[in-house]
Amino acid sequence: MTACLRSKIALPTRAISRSCIPTRLLQTQATATPPNSISSALSLIRSQPSHYVIANLAGKRYILAPRDLLTVPRLNDVKVGDTLSLTDIHELGSREYTLRGEPLIPAGTVDVKATVVEHTKGRMEEIVKKKRRKGYKKTIKHKQTYTRLRISDITFPTTS
Repeated sequence: MTACLRSKIALPTRAISRSCIPTRLLQTQATATPPNSISSALSLIRSQPSHYVIANLAGKRYILAPRDLLTVPRLNDVKVGDTLSLTDIHELGSREYTLRGEPLIPAGTVDVKATVVEHTKGRMEEIVKKKRRKGYKKTIKHKQTYTRLRISDITFPTTS
């Protein structure tokens, strides 16, 4: 279970040539070395102001940040107010650094909790079945059920 750390460099939205970037900035970015362990990578990510994770929940991958409201297909085995711990974390990142698991980040590295806010239904869907020239027409209406989750803060447990 190894993980790799990638650095993201944010450039302005307008197109600029390499000659417009100060040489001092180019030198500092070129000399930055990636951390050699997960703990040093986590300390770099922890020092950044905002974090995100890519987690697997109900068979799909979602990009999650703290205080997000997530709507997923109904989770039958939870009640409103229950707290879920998301364990299948594929990627952890901040504005400048990303820690990717291969395929998952080791358990205990990051702690992401989600609280069940409500169970709700979607809009009315109408399915029409028809056979031509037979006079057969059938309409089926239903509402898809969903569960809403609120993502709490992303924490990094300290290992002692």
